[in-house]
Amino acid sequence: MPRILFVCHGNICRSPMAEYVMKQLVKQAGLQERYEIASAATSREEIGNPVYPPAQRELARHGISCKGHAARQMTRADYDDYDYIVAMEPFNIRNMLRICDDPKGKMRLLMSFAGSDEPIDDPWYTGRFAEVYGQIEAGCRAMLDELEGASGGR
Repeated sequence: MPRILFVCHGNICRSPMAEYVMKQLVKQAGLQERYEIASAATSREEIGNPVYPPAQRELARHGISCKGHAARQMTRADYDDYDYIVAMEPFNIRNMLRICDDPKGKMRLLMSFAGSDEPIDDPWYTGRFAEVYGQIEAGCRAMLDELEGASGGR
């Protein structure tokens, strides 16, 4: 069972959007029993907070609920617990490496699954929640395709 942890700065916009988009994609593919998906922050400043309201609204526009989400910080133990630790931008990876090393190469940018080194900018600053949703959905679809290709398909 692939275990995926999406990571961003505060765990209130991008990483929970990726978590819930990926959960929706695996559910639509009938694969929800085969995946464990979560999200976390590199910082402590939003711990316990729900998904940021504009991010909640963007997910809701696509029929995705994030009810019950509470931001949490990534821990060293997460490195052993997850197979894929997926960041939204290089800044996140730099901060993830302050929490733990990456001897097994588990840390990767989400858009790398879609063949891009494009960062997913923080919509908390830009206000571009729809654009970020599109990037995240494309990255998650490409990730699922890669993982399912690696496991022999659906």
